[in-house]
Amino acid sequence: MNTVRLTVAEALAKYLAAQMIEINGKKEQLFGAAFAIFGHGNVTCFGQQLKNIEDKIPTWRGQNEQSMATAAIAYAKANQRRRIGIATSSIGPGATNMVTAAGIAHTNRLPLLLIAGDAYVSRLPDPVLQQPENFEDPSVTSNDAFKPLTRYWDRVLSPSQLMHTLPQALDTMLDPATCGPVFLGLPQDIQGVAYDFPEVFFAEKTHRIRRPEPEMIVLEEAKEILMQAKKPLIISGGGVHYSLATDELADFADKHNIPVVETIAGRATMLQDNPLNAGPIGVTGSDSANHMANEADVVLAIGTRLQDFTTGSWTVFKNPEMKLVSINVAKFDAIKHMSYPVLGDAKSSMTKLSTLLGDWRSGDEWSVKAKTEADEWKALVHRRTHPQEGDLLPGMSSYAEVIGKLNTSMEKGDTVLTAAGGLPAELSMNWQNYQIGKFDIDFGYSCMGYEIAGGWGAKIANPDNDVVVLVGDGSYLIQNSDIYSSVLTGHKMIVVVCDNGGFAVINKLQNNTGNESFNNLLEDCRRPDGELARVDFAKHAEAQGAISEKLTSVDEFDAAFARAKEADRTYVIVVDIDPVSPAAWSKCDCWWEVGLPEVTRNEETAKKVADWEEGRATQRRGV
Repeated sequence: MNTVRLTVAEALAKYLAAQMIEINGKKEQLFGAAFAIFGHGNVTCFGQQLKNIEDKIPTWRGQNEQSMATAAIAYAKANQRRRIGIATSSIGPGATNMVTAAGIAHTNRLPLLLIAGDAYVSRLPDPVLQQPENFEDPSVTSNDAFKPLTRYWDRVLSPSQLMHTLPQALDTMLDPATCGPVFLGLPQDIQGVAYDFPEVFFAEKTHRIRRPEPEMIVLEEAKEILMQAKKPLIISGGGVHYSLATDELADFADKHNIPVVETIAGRATMLQDNPLNAGPIGVTGSDSANHMANEADVVLAIGTRLQDFTTGSWTVFKNPEMKLVSINVAKFDAIKHMSYPVLGDAKSSMTKLSTLLGDWRSGDEWSVKAKTEADEWKALVHRRTHPQEGDLLPGMSSYAEVIGKLNTSMEKGDTVLTAAGGLPAELSMNWQNYQIGKFDIDFGYSCMGYEIAGGWGAKIANPDNDVVVLVGDGSYLIQNSDIYSSVLTGHKMIVVVCDNGGFAVINKLQNNTGNESFNNLLEDCRRPDGELARVDFAKHAEAQGAISEKLTSVDEFDAAFARAKEADRTYVIVVDIDPVSPAAWSKCDCWWEVGLPEVTRNEETAKKVADWEEGRATQRRGV
């Protein structure tokens, strides 16, 4: 066997650079981008090796480890999990900064390769810089914090270990059933250790995403359940995007006359003008979708993990006889709430199930109801996105109004992206799908700070089209340094900062549960002298190298957005949002469970708790 003598760092970089993936018949680098902040734990060995492969895997300099790893996640999502980003840090705080990003990737079933420096295996120089030291177990380091938030975790203690762990790590990220983040710890003394690796280990390898086939006997039983339905309903989840099954979804729904509703991750799996698209479901959804779910007798859930915002904490299905059939590659998700599980790829499963169903179609009365309900929702969206004079505080806009303007101004190929606060609900509730995909809301982990970092990663994945980031003032302040990253690396974004003076959506929840406003709106956080300090977001963005402007009125938005489209670098538009007027917030008919006190101390809280308990009456209790 021919061998080549390489250090651990050299071997790792060489292996990663040799991994390819077939996309639309063309070979691409599987790892299309690396994001790095170097420190003593990764610069001397692994950092140099990233430089040696930059012709294959470009490395982008991050400003914060959490945000650069978040950019890698958005990169993978924009590539529909077919290309993967790498994030590498030093040891200690650099590594633990990436733990939140691991949570995002794990929750949203997205691939991410995290590589961090680690303490010395020899322990001779212990305690080393940034090593906390565990008093009971000296083998534990900060990197063990990744274990509950990764799908695969390993610490490389010897060079030969790479030949086992790297194929396992890749398979974890590429398998649709296990897709998620992988963590590799690289002890500082091991990175430079040399070993005679078999040359064949570094041979170029082309990967393809698996399409697990469902069992025919299972499909036969799913067919029987569907054919008994009078009011069947499809819930389309993010797995439909990742399976590249949007055409099959439209064909399946049309052939069998079954209305479709979308989860947040499944938004833009079907065009809005499709008469069978009944809108977004759940707490952040539409009355149209929720009313259809209320009556459905068979629900076919495709590629969704059925999060509480989708199911209204399991109250949206009000028919006690409703049967749930779940198509999913992951058994963990497929068996929830005693569903009838179909373990398989969404595209393959829909195609085979459709063949078994033959010419069977649900009744026209049910599909007509779906269109009628959807038309009412669209009319409501138009009213929300075109507020009347007096609806809002003077000089302020609403999230919905801004979203409406973007919905008609963005061009084909452009991506809209947001994550936390009030914007995910408003975007999901009011967006109209004029194109398939190009829609990203992190509402699995709902991570404040995903927005701008995610926009950077999405732009790297889509260099020829604009990425439009919607971010609230709260999320902006938590994580904004990738405005500079985008300017530094030449990845232009359009960032719309919606400033409503604090954490307004949580203030709304605070008030809606009978509590007084406290510690959320800036108005409630004034200095002892009564002065209210506000951030000039336009100047702040300009200081990071972006072009920016603050609107005096939302009437200026269209012209500002046109200037942003023409700009040669990241462009930031700041608009004031009404935080308190009822018309400023979208809502739908759906219950959501929140933790409320069993014992209350005032009448207002007691009333709110009673109202919440009334909504629990139709909650599906695990079956």
